[in-house]
Amino acid sequence: MDQWMQTRFRVGGMDCASCAAKIDTAVRRHAGVQDVRVSVTSGTMTLSHDPEADLPAIEKQVTRLGYRTERLAPLQARTATADAATPVAACCAGHAHPPHGEDDPAHHVHDHHDHKHHAHDHDHDHDHDHDQDGGHDHPHDHDHAENHGPGQDHAGHAHAAARGEEVASALPTGLHGHDHGPSDGPWWKSAKGRLTVASGAALALAYALGHAVPALGPAAFLLAMAVGLVPIARRAVLAAMAGTPFSIEMLMTIAALGAILIQATEEAAAVVFLFLVGELLEGVAAGRARASIQSLTTLVPKTALRLDGDRMEEVPAETLGVDALILARPGDRIAADGVIVAGESAVNEAPVTGESVPVTKRVDDTVFAGTINGDGALTIRVTSAAEDNTIARVVRLVEEAQESKAPTERFIDRFSRYYTPGVVALAALVAVLPPLVLGAGWGEWFYKALAILLIGCPCALVISTPAAIAAALSAGARRGLLLKGGAVLEQAGKLQLVALDKTGTLTRGKPEVTDILAFGREPAEVLRLASALEAGSSHPLALAILERAKADGIVPPAVTDARALGGKGVAATLEGQALYLGSPASVGAQTPLAADVTERIAALNDAGKTVSLLLIDGQLVGGLALRDEPREDAKAGLEALKALDVRTVMLTGDNARTASAIGRALGIEVHAGLMPEDKQRIVGDFQRQGLVVGKVGDGINDAPALAAADIGIAMGGGTDVALETADAAILHGRVSDVARIIRLSRRTLGNIHQNITIALGLKLVFLVTTVAGITGLWPAILADTGATVLVTMNALRLLRLPD
Repeated sequence: MDQWMQTRFRVGGMDCASCAAKIDTAVRRHAGVQDVRVSVTSGTMTLSHDPEADLPAIEKQVTRLGYRTERLAPLQARTATADAATPVAACCAGHAHPPHGEDDPAHHVHDHHDHKHHAHDHDHDHDHDHDQDGGHDHPHDHDHAENHGPGQDHAGHAHAAARGEEVASALPTGLHGHDHGPSDGPWWKSAKGRLTVASGAALALAYALGHAVPALGPAAFLLAMAVGLVPIARRAVLAAMAGTPFSIEMLMTIAALGAILIQATEEAAAVVFLFLVGELLEGVAAGRARASIQSLTTLVPKTALRLDGDRMEEVPAETLGVDALILARPGDRIAADGVIVAGESAVNEAPVTGESVPVTKRVDDTVFAGTINGDGALTIRVTSAAEDNTIARVVRLVEEAQESKAPTERFIDRFSRYYTPGVVALAALVAVLPPLVLGAGWGEWFYKALAILLIGCPCALVISTPAAIAAALSAGARRGLLLKGGAVLEQAGKLQLVALDKTGTLTRGKPEVTDILAFGREPAEVLRLASALEAGSSHPLALAILERAKADGIVPPAVTDARALGGKGVAATLEGQALYLGSPASVGAQTPLAADVTERIAALNDAGKTVSLLLIDGQLVGGLALRDEPREDAKAGLEALKALDVRTVMLTGDNARTASAIGRALGIEVHAGLMPEDKQRIVGDFQRQGLVVGKVGDGINDAPALAAADIGIAMGGGTDVALETADAAILHGRVSDVARIIRLSRRTLGNIHQNITIALGLKLVFLVTTVAGITGLWPAILADTGATVLVTMNALRLLRLPD
């Protein structure tokens, strides 16, 4: 059985889909290359190739195109019959963690601590999904600042494993005269940034000179155009030599030269400058997204406290091996995936699972790298090396999902493969055939051929699509809809299924008090006593109780002897009475619960609500139910999507009971208890069914699915990683805006089709009249200019986007 291998490269200076297409075309021409996957966002290229493939020659080819290459650690050999769709994931994914489903009810405790609360900065963003199955782990942050030591450095570490080990020797990084520059760092320090600035300055100078000395205007604009056009033309030539003769650069070069032929040097210089600006913006966006993906690794601390017998030493987290023992102190970020061998604590798993309510972890429970230890010290046996921990896998999942996307070819690029050579060939035939075959005059038909070239000048065609897209992007941005480029805008209108996260997307992202249970006391009194116990806490459930008390005009009284009963609840003394607030399980251990109370709690749990019960001197007097409620427009937003014939599903890390309750209320299909890789897998399953899939989310754990989907949409207020990984962002956080994006896309696609019809229709009309001798050179020029004006005006209609 033949074997094939996979090799990954970092590719510097690649910042647009056109770049990816050129690299893909050039590399596929090499012998032994079976598949190429290029990701602009992650700046990588993955080759599937025979062992005999000449990798140095491939690197040299990419370098000749003007990009820098660095070979990453080789992936293990794969057989030719392996699943080609997921080779990188098979090599890199490591062990899979089971998804979170229903929690053991025995673990549902309302755990409190002393009320010297410390607002510990949980330096992460998350999905906020709640585990709300009949009471909750409810640990509060407490004053543990004195426990912070060197191991508490949360600055993060860009692990070599997450990036891939780079080989010691890399090819020279010279640009060979190409104007591609690094996508990292400030845009004005890149070669492309400097070129754009130089072109803009030359254009401004030409305008000033032309105004002062009109006779010098044409020459000044010609020189200004050359500043930007020469590098563009060089890129066009290099791409042509590598197998892409009619690239967007070639099209722009022909358009600019065509403008020179009709002495429109001013227009030519402006078009070249605007083209460079567009290319620069794509590079900036790609660089930011690339940095955002790598910033995931900062969730894992740089160092860990390794235990060796009676000794404890601080070591780099990336050096931890499997089976090593580490200590996680209260407030520490856990440095590795592992299993608890000693200790009990509440752990905030939001960066990985999206569970915003910390979960109590005990001996033999699994913990993940990057999660935050709460109230107790934990001794952990490492189960995954740094290069295979949960956060590193999320980074790889995002990058692999980006690589799995075929490079988006711009419409003009595709069309120009046939249009531009067709126009040139037609003009040549018009100039040559009539004189040779019919004996017609050379001058007359050469003039007609020149007119055909002018008619065929792609200026109107070049601007038809970007003008519509620019207007639509501007209209969307004014309404809080940010779309990352024209490809995203075009694809959004084709969505057939939208998968939405629950918390922070369909729901508000924080729990609220929904029910106050009163057993012999007034509801206001129950809320007053509960808020007294929660005063000063920063826990999400405590904040919800305090917020409700504030809204009801209740001032929490001061308590004394406040204390935490580990794993059970919180107790205090108020006005000579012993108060206790905890989960139904912990309260039931102190006093029997009546059947009707148990039934009521069960009904609330079935509705996805967390229940906490209040005791006074050991007697049940009331309770509170909390839930993260749906957004006000969630149901209407889902109905708007259905009206557009778009199917909707919920993908959440929350438990099945809570997710199902929200799903029933909103009328949406539910998939619950999901890890990041599960969400990505489900998105892939839908795509394999032939559906165009959109993913909407706001958390780090949504990043792989956002990247894998045909269109990833981040909700406003979401994490930076979600916003950068996604193709679009909804700044106002309205579910109804998802449907608005789709409607905007469909309007834009219609406008683009109209623009193309205008551009090509006018050219066809004047082509016929020119050959027939009815029109000549000047009408041809007016036809091209008129088409450009009409296309622009039609595109501007998109600015009047209805609300």
